[in-house]
Amino acid sequence: MFKKILVANRGEIAVRILRACRELGVESVAVFSEADRQSLHVRYADEAYLLGPAPARDSYLRIDRLIDIARACGADAIHPGYGFLAEREDFAQACEEANITFIGPRPSAIAAMGDKAVARATVTKAGVPIVPGTEGEGSLTDDELLALAPKIGFPLLIKATAGGGGKGMRLVTSLEEMPALLQAARREAEAAFGDGNVYLEKLIEGARHIEFQILADQYGNVIHLGERECSLQRRHQKLVEESPSPIVDDDLRRRMGDVAVKAAQAVKYVNAGTIEFLLDKDRNFYFLEMNTRLQVEHPITEMVTGIDIVMEQIRIARGRQLTYTQDDIRFNGAAIECRINAEDPYNDFIPSTGKIVHITTPTGPGVRIDTGVYPGFEVTPYYDPLIAKLIVWGETRGQAILRMRRALEEFRIIGVRTNIPFHQTLMDSHRFMGGQYDTRFVEERFSMQNAENDKAFRPEIAALIATLITHRQIERAAQIVQRNERDTSNWKWVGRWERMHR
Repeated sequence: MFKKILVANRGEIAVRILRACRELGVESVAVFSEADRQSLHVRYADEAYLLGPAPARDSYLRIDRLIDIARACGADAIHPGYGFLAEREDFAQACEEANITFIGPRPSAIAAMGDKAVARATVTKAGVPIVPGTEGEGSLTDDELLALAPKIGFPLLIKATAGGGGKGMRLVTSLEEMPALLQAARREAEAAFGDGNVYLEKLIEGARHIEFQILADQYGNVIHLGERECSLQRRHQKLVEESPSPIVDDDLRRRMGDVAVKAAQAVKYVNAGTIEFLLDKDRNFYFLEMNTRLQVEHPITEMVTGIDIVMEQIRIARGRQLTYTQDDIRFNGAAIECRINAEDPYNDFIPSTGKIVHITTPTGPGVRIDTGVYPGFEVTPYYDPLIAKLIVWGETRGQAILRMRRALEEFRIIGVRTNIPFHQTLMDSHRFMGGQYDTRFVEERFSMQNAENDKAFRPEIAALIATLITHRQIERAAQIVQRNERDTSNWKWVGRWERMHR
């Protein structure tokens, strides 16, 4: 058993990992930037250490500082969470050289699968179908990418070879606009992951984004925990995920799961990871990429399988065999996750910053909240706008949707704008309820303005509300109780007088 685990991350995922450490009886260490000094994960951990200034490049991306802190506090393992350094081969290698266990895959697996271009070449050799794009390994210059683009065909995507989450990704519809988009993608990837390398991939129109959760130990055992539907995206950022997918049947799940396991075995993968696919209109699937880390949306898989993925990560990193075989995996009910972001859905989803002055989180059967905020927490512009994840479970998909509607109605955050209204509108969408959507649905066939227009303004309702408010104010004004001249009631004053004169 590890004695002390350092969590090299922030926000809700840091709190999630710290909770797993507490349940296992392992001491925990948090790290924080100057902007995160008052964050919940800092308060929750047994120990906490300052990394540096607010920008990620000066704090959460500082490998040298993280290793120094781990050594100084006696941590024998580091969990990277997701984002930041989670998919950096050099971070895993630095941990290995410092004799600190990296709770994740080996550096070689991150190099093979964490670099998206290399991953494509690796799984192709293993016979896994891939989306057409730039083949081969290593980085390509802008001139090389511009020369290859017409052969792939437009529209296509520029994608960062390191990391994920839509960072460093741009949609290209013509060769003329491509040079500027290449530069923008490289800058964003460099800022987010410290690596500006990109590759090209053909855009499959009308596709759905399906991913499979993988668990693998160092003894060659690899299993999958079923799929997650991640097609509801905006600007390549996932907004809502659900498991199981409403379009995947048992036969397709078996075939895609077998390919996902094969892809992981191709690089002798160890620990938790995710194999992502694109599913076209004809139900053909293609390998998209592998995320060599814990995913933001892992809770919905935990809800339908009953497996604590973070605990399994820690067990695997300790050298234990998988707790489960593929035959042990059973899928129970349906789960949906809504990402609650600090952004304005009525103003092009512009990020919202400021202090959270009040928050009321939903509870009840089948409801789970993963968050790292509290009343008084300051939402800053330095990091991802994700402030909470709302996860619900139901015996059926229909029940899960009803519970999500109820939970969203109960969720109250005051101080910053959030995308809760977007989620509420989406849950009422007939296309969502029918499972009829793809990766372009939110951007091309969904509009908050149209949804609001459907709720026509009725002046008689406004007049009734105004009348009720005026009546309530009059009632309050009529119930004035004059303050006593003394600071207390006459009865108490007499009692005091009697005691003083005994």
